[in-house]
Amino acid sequence: MTAGAVGEARRIADALVSERLAACVNILPGMQSVYRWQDAIQRDDEIVLIAKTTAALVDRLGDRVRELHSYECPCIVSLAIDGGNPAFLTWISEQTEEAQ
Repeated sequence: MTAGAVGEARRIADALVSERLAACVNILPGMQSVYRWQDAIQRDDEIVLIAKTTAALVDRLGDRVRELHSYECPCIVSLAIDGGNPAFLTWISEQTEEAQ
């Protein structure tokens, strides 16, 4: 996901973690985006949010982000986890199980 301001990114991250829709959200400031919007090339500084969640919660997480986000069309994409530290993947499941 992306956000236009650090404050908004923190607000979204806090909501996702406190509601157990994500186990963790990384906030990476300093990204520059170039994209076409309303027939014009746009250039903006944005903040990247990486939310760690389960496949079962992706749709609910996306719905919640759309509720919280100021963008008309927020960038929300899901990337499958093909592998990783088993203990970390278990931790993600444990942290989000109350929301499932």
